[in-house]
Amino acid sequence: MVSTRNRDKGRSEKDEGKVAGNEECEYEESRAQRIKENEERMRSLGIFDLSHKLKSKPKPKPSSSSLRKTKPPTAAPSTDPPRRSTRLKDIPPVSYSEKKIPKKESSAKKVEIHIPEGENPEIYTDQHEKLLGDSNSVWDLCVDGYDEDGQRIYDPIEGKSCHQCRQKTLGHHTQCSKCKIVAGQFCGDCLYMRYGENVIEANENPNWICPACRGICNCSRCRRDKGFEPTGAIYRKVVSLGFKSVAHYLIYTRRAQGIMEVAAAVEKPISSNGSLSLDDGNQELSDALSIPPLDGKKNNAEDDMELHSDGGI
Repeated sequence: MVSTRNRDKGRSEKDEGKVAGNEECEYEESRAQRIKENEERMRSLGIFDLSHKLKSKPKPKPSSSSLRKTKPPTAAPSTDPPRRSTRLKDIPPVSYSEKKIPKKESSAKKVEIHIPEGENPEIYTDQHEKLLGDSNSVWDLCVDGYDEDGQRIYDPIEGKSCHQCRQKTLGHHTQCSKCKIVAGQFCGDCLYMRYGENVIEANENPNWICPACRGICNCSRCRRDKGFEPTGAIYRKVVSLGFKSVAHYLIYTRRAQGIMEVAAAVEKPISSNGSLSLDDGNQELSDALSIPPLDGKKNNAEDDMELHSDGGI
């Protein structure tokens, strides 16, 4: 029974294929007949050859100029007055243009320098001002005694100790013609920032005297010996205020106040130009001002040669 079913199935598939083939043949025959009738009709109308000519003629390629987009013509500005509501005619027109608001200049920060009061009053006079140094050329900071990466070179063997920062570094250092000891050595950066002097110019001067021997040293150790508190790192602040160095700031800002205080202490009259009359009582005034004599007597801080790493630059 299975074989008979398979046979019947195969026969039915063949019959279906024959039917489909017959339908296709009939469609093709009817299509060819329609084409033939259309051609005969076109010949009778005399347009059969014309259609062949149109098909054979190549289409022209569009030129580059035709491909360019033509801009639409802009309309001419109207001369008619703008239309506005009568109730808004008295109101000024609204402007929608963005206005740039100028940035407010940031007000300069107030520079405040606070140095704690020490045991003794810090007083300076014209004599201290005369002891201040100066320089004819600018000293470049953070260059001498620094490596290519901008790091300071510390060398405990080849380096020289600086009286101010108490670091053994390479580079130029001063030599005092008075004390002729390590206490008279200042590195270039400290000498310029703290006293406004150039180390090269100081070394070219055979009579140069260090700030410690002049009595105007403002390192932390010398200030404590005088009864003053250390200043801390105030170089940038004093420069922003217009002073050449820390020493110039200390002496100039505390000189006028010191004159008034000393005059009251020693009961000496003040002249019209604001200076003290020093006709007599010089020793008493010198003691009150804590001005060390320049006759070879060394400051107590010069004998202390112990090096520290916390020098108050």
